[in-house]
Amino acid sequence: MTRGSGEEGPRGRDLLGRLDVELGRIDEQLRALAAAKGRIQGLLDAVVAITREMELPAVLHRIVTTAMDLVGARYGALGVLADSGDHLAQFIVAGMTEEERTALAGVDFPSGLGVLGYLIHHPEPLRVDDISSHPASTGFPPGHPPMHTLLGVAISVRGEIYGDLYLSERTDGQPFDVHDERILVALASAAGIAIDNVRLFEQVRAGSEQFQRLLLPTLPDLRPYEAAATYRPAAEPSPLGGDWYDAFLLPDGAVAVVIGDVVGHDLHAAAAMSSTRNMLRALLFDLRTPPSAVLAHLDHTLQAITDNPIATASLARIEPAGGAWRLHWSSAGHVPPLLITPDQRARYLFAEPGLPLNVDSGQHRPDHTHPLPPDATVVFFTDGLVEHPGRSLDEGLDELVELATAHAALPLPDFVRTLADHCPGDGHDDIAILALRTPQRTIASVMNQV
Repeated sequence: MTRGSGEEGPRGRDLLGRLDVELGRIDEQLRALAAAKGRIQGLLDAVVAITREMELPAVLHRIVTTAMDLVGARYGALGVLADSGDHLAQFIVAGMTEEERTALAGVDFPSGLGVLGYLIHHPEPLRVDDISSHPASTGFPPGHPPMHTLLGVAISVRGEIYGDLYLSERTDGQPFDVHDERILVALASAAGIAIDNVRLFEQVRAGSEQFQRLLLPTLPDLRPYEAAATYRPAAEPSPLGGDWYDAFLLPDGAVAVVIGDVVGHDLHAAAAMSSTRNMLRALLFDLRTPPSAVLAHLDHTLQAITDNPIATASLARIEPAGGAWRLHWSSAGHVPPLLITPDQRARYLFAEPGLPLNVDSGQHRPDHTHPLPPDATVVFFTDGLVEHPGRSLDEGLDELVELATAHAALPLPDFVRTLADHCPGDGHDDIAILALRTPQRTIASVMNQV
């Protein structure tokens, strides 16, 4: 018994030792699997973050910062190749402190010499533990922060090299390893797709904007009145929208002014806007009735022969009244016009708005009138000019009054552009603005001049 126990003792200890080793190996494998899972999840999160960007500069900067986060790099950059493919035309940098940027003030961005140029001409993944010892190294310019390690990969778009992604200096002080290289290669592949997508989106957006602008009229000569208009597409989700404006002289000598907004941001909304605008033009030339009656006729027509979505609109006539003019308008659920008097004071002409178009054509819409002195400006606009998710509509309207008052002395084309450029809205809805200014003289003076 004693001898048997002695023999089993060493054997048991040996077995326990092998078991400890095996458990240690399994623990290392589990840790490696957990780390790999974390890297893969980080890569997936990075791809999602990159593809959310809709503007090319934002996509390029996001690629750099995401790569830095994935491998724990202090510095990152993305060099975009020129059309010739032999040098860098753009260089996006991240990770530098303000002091480091100041030290490089006046230094041109790299054009693709040295180790960076090596990657341009040899677009395989490049891992360097000591930049200064690389055969292609040419050193850094004065003021450049010290860098020793480099990890670079090429980014391809549709089979062509678009640029190179560079990382330098891991924050833990270690050189880049094969795992860093693999994760960066995977990110570069996703980055190429994201760049291609955003470039295609920009092409579609540019074509859509051109299509939208072709649907809107060029304002005719409205003398003795001045008029100016502008349109701005929505930033997202689509540059196509349903906002429109129109103005023209009527056979009876009045000026018709229209501003409208069809619900939606797509091709259907743009087409509905165009058909509604054309119908309204035809009705205005055919009917000699108040604006409310014209809107009622339009409403019946839309419901009878179209499947157009709901739309808001404001229809106005600027017509002679005594020695000056008056604004005669009716609204189909639209925001009120803004009146700016000759002393550059602004206020809204609040009145019963009526129902939007394509809601209930049997409901009556009232007409409204307001006198317009010489040199008065009336601004018609769509709600994208004042809507912002971070503030109430009243706050947006108040801010527009301040903006209009501050710039009321500008020539009318500059005035409407300024309103669009600095509007209270957040840019997520399209904007249409039309401003009309009465002559500086009375009607009698205008007629005598004619």
